[in-house]
Amino acid sequence: MTTSVSPLSGGANPSAAPLGRPGPTRGRRVPAWASAALWVAAIIVVLSTTSYLTGLTQLTASGTIESTVRLALPILLAALGGLWAERSGVINIGLEGMMVLGTWGAAWAGFHWGPWAGLLAAAIFGALGGALHALATVTFGVNHIVSGVAINLLGLGVTKYLSTLIFAPISNNPRASPPVEKFETYSAQPLSDWLGELEAMDRAFLSDVAGILRGLVTGVSPLVMLGVLLVPISYLVLWRSRFGLRLRSCGENPVAAESLGVNVYLYKYSAMLMSGALAGIGGAALVLNPGQPGYAENQVNGRGYIGLAAMIFGNWRPTGLLGGSALFGYADGLRLRQGEITVHALLYGAALLIIGIAVVQLLRRRWIVAAASMVGAGLLYALYWSTEELPRELLAYAPHLVTLLVLAFAAQKLRPPAANGATYRRGEGD
Repeated sequence: MTTSVSPLSGGANPSAAPLGRPGPTRGRRVPAWASAALWVAAIIVVLSTTSYLTGLTQLTASGTIESTVRLALPILLAALGGLWAERSGVINIGLEGMMVLGTWGAAWAGFHWGPWAGLLAAAIFGALGGALHALATVTFGVNHIVSGVAINLLGLGVTKYLSTLIFAPISNNPRASPPVEKFETYSAQPLSDWLGELEAMDRAFLSDVAGILRGLVTGVSPLVMLGVLLVPISYLVLWRSRFGLRLRSCGENPVAAESLGVNVYLYKYSAMLMSGALAGIGGAALVLNPGQPGYAENQVNGRGYIGLAAMIFGNWRPTGLLGGSALFGYADGLRLRQGEITVHALLYGAALLIIGIAVVQLLRRRWIVAAASMVGAGLLYALYWSTEELPRELLAYAPHLVTLLVLAFAAQKLRPPAANGATYRRGEGD
């Protein structure tokens, strides 16, 4: 007689089906990497077509993509922080406050000892916020939303006090730090120059692709490289390691995980420390990247919440939240480059993309979804042609509006961890 041991307890994986019997068959599914590649190709085609038909080269210009990378980085790191927390079953509304703590830590240590010290300090300050959130929610059972809001308020209050105490005598400004040394930037040469020549040729699609690629390999800082590298690292740790399996089991069914010998408290605390550290590094991205003045009061400006939205848009998966962060960063980057006109052109691009989605749904014979998509595309197209540009007052909120619209469309297929936000007490599995 054979016995199977759950991988949660450290043993071997059970067999997928009894010996000699075929396992259950499933229909063919498109691999995740192939699906992501198709989406990227579709978006590039839509942006190129929109740029050609509207005459707005800024939509695919390398400068726009450089701004997108810079602005998407703190959102990406905050989203990764939310991913680690919520995969362990802890809702982390406090990402905003942890990012604020990270901005102050990065400015303080960066001013005294350089950008690498600032990056380490930002991770430590953010991790302290994560530890406090874990203490409240995991140990004392405080409601996760209440604790997260308290962390956000505490982050604002603590950094304002520390800034007045430490920065004010140096910079004569209690709301900002003195100038902080930045990370240097690098470009992939001669690739960057060659892509620049192709972009300058102003040929449909070819120059658009060259501009997008050039923006990705020009003016890149070590912090950007680290942020992008953390996406596959998070995937490998959470989905391809025993530690990650046990951590995710705490977010799905902590009672079952405890019954198999998993120390649920330890894994939740570990996840929250990592979550806070990532959010703190996201705050450092607002201070240590070139073009940033240093620490300034209210410079996070809701990016922690947008990072949480990017994580939800990505369905609690690393690759998905990478796409969500890029989307929100792109909307913010366009705002800085003739925003009234370029952000307005996104309405046209969105209509084209939705028409493509409607065609796919027609081929799948999903008539209602296809009809609804066509109606939505028609409304966007009508809005684009009835207006010439967006009001300047709305531009500052472009990323937030994109956040709301994306979450509204993506809400139907979301699958959060089953025990996310649930109160857990040690010993419930006995």
